[in-house]
Amino acid sequence: MKTLQVENKSLPLSQLDNFQEGQLLMVDKPLTWTSFDVVNKIRITLTKDYNTGKIKVGHAGTLDPLATGLLIVCTGKMTKQIDQIQAQEKEYLGTMQLGATTPSYDAETAIDREFEFQNIDPQQIISTTNQFLGSIIQTPPSFSARKIKGERAYKKARRKEVVCMPKTSIEIKEFEITNIDLPEISFRVVCSKGTYIRSLVHNFGEALNNGAFLTSLIRTRIGDYRLENALNLEKLLC
Repeated sequence: MKTLQVENKSLPLSQLDNFQEGQLLMVDKPLTWTSFDVVNKIRITLTKDYNTGKIKVGHAGTLDPLATGLLIVCTGKMTKQIDQIQAQEKEYLGTMQLGATTPSYDAETAIDREFEFQNIDPQQIISTTNQFLGSIIQTPPSFSARKIKGERAYKKARRKEVVCMPKTSIEIKEFEITNIDLPEISFRVVCSKGTYIRSLVHNFGEALNNGAFLTSLIRTRIGDYRLENALNLEKLLC
């Protein structure tokens, strides 16, 4: 099956054809866009500008609106491989702010609790990552796209309803602190499908007897697919 990749690099839609048979599109998702926004934009472009007719388009792994980076979008018959693609390990680069928490575990919502952090030692921060390596049980954030009784959890959370999120088993393969400039901490994570980095950051703050929330996140890799080989939407759609 023909895919978008040539020597593992992406091409704009104008240099591709046979979208019904299937293409794999590597997109650098823009900030504030949902994954569905990207899928919908590509579907509309293919239908109107490339006369594909009704076509299947889907993504292999959701990115939050406040996250950027690699989003894999499949068209036509390639959508049958979405489950296989999104099952591969993911790599992220992110930053967290120590000393505070938010209901959404990221910057989408306002700070609800604050903590003193000045006495936390950098070595303590680095060593605490070991608590999260391997198989762990994680609770997804209530502000997430996961469906609860047929409705997205974040819709319930925004109405300030109590949301009981089911715990899930995930694997953290690598958790590296790359820079400490308190209250900001930069990190790199390699993890399994289904991992919520926002929850990891929230739990990391708790492990330090403190608070933390995610301030930025970039997905750099899904399996062997890498962000440096992706295109932003403007270049992809040209």
